Amino acid sequence: MPDIDGVTAPAFDAVRDAFAANFTDGKEIGAALCVYLRGEKVVDLWGGLADPEHDRPWRHDTLQAVYSTTKGATSACALVLAERGDLDLDAPVAEYWPEFAAAGKQDIPVRWLLSHQAGLPVLDQPLSLAGALTWTPMAEALAAQRPSWTPGSEHGYHALTFGWLVGEVVRRVSGKSLGSFFRDEIAEPLGLDFWIGLPESEHHRVAPLIEPTPDPDALAGMDLDALPEPMRDFITAYTDPTSLTLRSYACVDPRPDNNDPTVLAAEVPATNGVCTARALATFYAALIGEIDGHRVFGPSALKEATTEQAAGIDRITRTPVRWTTGYALWTDQSPWLPPTMFGFSGLGGSIGFADPDTGLAVGYVMNHIVQGMEPDPRAANLVTAVRECLRSS
Repeated sequence: MPDIDGVTAPAFDAVRDAFAANFTDGKEIGAALCVYLRGEKVVDLWGGLADPEHDRPWRHDTLQAVYSTTKGATSACALVLAERGDLDLDAPVAEYWPEFAAAGKQDIPVRWLLSHQAGLPVLDQPLSLAGALTWTPMAEALAAQRPSWTPGSEHGYHALTFGWLVGEVVRRVSGKSLGSFFRDEIAEPLGLDFWIGLPESEHHRVAPLIEPTPDPDALAGMDLDALPEPMRDFITAYTDPTSLTLRSYACVDPRPDNNDPTVLAAEVPATNGVCTARALATFYAALIGEIDGHRVFGPSALKEATTEQAAGIDRITRTPVRWTTGYALWTDQSPWLPPTMFGFSGLGGSIGFADPDTGLAVGYVMNHIVQGMEPDPRAANLVTAVRECLRSS
């Protein structure tokens, strides 16, 4: 069994056992978990190897790229501006970003960017990675892009474009880049090890992502009829180069690689956030309550983060989803999550969420990327243990 470091409150000792079990079952390489309950830290655990190639252990301050779990931080920036009165979520995006009015987008409200209803998950012409990382070319491409569906009529996960769309609005309103706004207004007041645009001085703490070797024949040889319908629909779309599903993940060519220091140093606010589990949990705890004298959301921002804006089968993921203004809500696809949670998960397993009803806030990060349509069993094991401890306490 790997060494498991950190602490748990007495009522949450079973969470340590669940965390260790993910390693002994062979599911985990390096990971960390942090949990708050009503503003108090009750779980703070880490273990395994941050970098197996160099036998580097996971430490209390190991940083991890968390893919789309980043989106929760990006959304918070917009909601903070809205709560201050600097940003009207129901005003047209073009009021703040005039160039965005092109191609029939003049009436799209800011709210639809945050709830994946704007119809802009793809680019007709994929942008180079260099262009995407320098920001302005991507902002210009999205301003010129025609929507893929009538905005507001459907919803579809803006896997990569979400960050640049929301980030450009934040930049136009605040005068700061998304990463700078997040750092100045949210991360630094809370003392968070959390960046969107990682300084070079922190790169040595990052745990490299460990991803399976792609098997180009795996999907081709799969018996689609034997799969559950949502998975079948997604794989059918993902193997079709003309589908919105595949194109949404290919709007940057080549795709950003979160093991590339150049990518981590840039701002890709949909996918390249880097944090500790402790920072992720603290962030969510501060969305629903006060932490060390700081609170990110007041009542109006919290209402936006928890009020459903769109629901049903998503045009991109082909699965049932429920979107708020910036976050995902519970669905029966993940019954292990609290039914009143809001948050965001990332490719391969990471997750951050808060539950206003119970006061839970959870951050889980890991370096072993597990691909698949099913909910990650590692996070499910951990959250199930947390909720069982909460019921027993």
